[in-house]
Amino acid sequence: MRRTSLYARHVAAGARLIEFGGWEMPVQYGGILEEHRAVRERAGLFDLSHMGELRVSGRGAGAGLAYALVSDPPRLAVGRAHYSMMVADDGGIIDDLIVYRTDEDRFLVVPNAGNREVVTTALRARLSGFEATIDDASLRTALVAIQGPLAAAILGPLTDVALASLRYYAIASGSAAGLPAWVARTGYTGEDGFELFLAWDDAPAVWDALLAAGTARGLTPVGLGARDTLRLEAGMPLYGNELDASVDPFEAGLGRVVKLDKAGDFVGRAALERKAAGLLHRRLAGLIVRGRGIARHGYPLYLPGRAERCGVVTSGTASPTLGVPIAMAYLPPDSVEPGTIVECGVRDARVAAEVVPLPFYQRPT
Repeated sequence: MRRTSLYARHVAAGARLIEFGGWEMPVQYGGILEEHRAVRERAGLFDLSHMGELRVSGRGAGAGLAYALVSDPPRLAVGRAHYSMMVADDGGIIDDLIVYRTDEDRFLVVPNAGNREVVTTALRARLSGFEATIDDASLRTALVAIQGPLAAAILGPLTDVALASLRYYAIASGSAAGLPAWVARTGYTGEDGFELFLAWDDAPAVWDALLAAGTARGLTPVGLGARDTLRLEAGMPLYGNELDASVDPFEAGLGRVVKLDKAGDFVGRAALERKAAGLLHRRLAGLIVRGRGIARHGYPLYLPGRAERCGVVTSGTASPTLGVPIAMAYLPPDSVEPGTIVECGVRDARVAAEVVPLPFYQRPT
């Protein structure tokens, strides 16, 4: 397993470490519940250095990415970002990712840790006909995130980036704790916050500076456990749970990401045009469990009084913020109307669950 440049900091903080995407990562420090609440109420500090960072550059970089991905990166203004996906010819999702436009002919593509090599290989092949190059900078780049209502107040004095004018899904070059950094207003928690792209060896100094500035205000290191409960409350999909090669963007409720109006062909266009025009066999829905029990990944779902399965839970937890068990699941299209009752197979019992709109949680404005 690989280790990030912050590994020693995690060990010193007493983190419990697990394998995740080929990396030894902290799943929790003091406890998942406490870390989750810190992000919702104050601020949390995350090591996301296991994520991929692919730098795509050249006169044909935008056009090449438009061919390789379902979104339309040439539409991005310099300094902006968007959520995107890479799909196969049949429309199945290879990965979901973020694309940042850092200059006119330069883009930063951030795939999931476990999919970095697959995405890099596919991107190289798809860019081969374009005037563009790809540099996998993942093992030279560290990624530290600060998320929560106090994130801007804590980070502000440590950076020369004007955070007040940095819009959501925007990125700017500057410094953090006196070290070069790209500062992006993005995250995976449902809260306001920032992600800092740093040189690999600079991450420990920035991590220490953020903790020194924020600990008195409740800033807490947060592991993958609370990151998962936070993103689930925010209705954000996780590759390997809600998304995989058997799922297309429309089934996942993410058809808005697919830009069928963009000029030119792109990988998966024909299949996704058929998906957009046809009937879906399943759709992603939110559930609140109304009986006793927690709906976990892989648990079967049934329509009341029916013996055959109608769907499956993709992610589930006891929501620390809402105080009820929540889940995301794939169900038949005629069973995703809010208020519909389904039953979840929890051990040897069937537990009632109500379909609700996603997301479960939205931060106060």
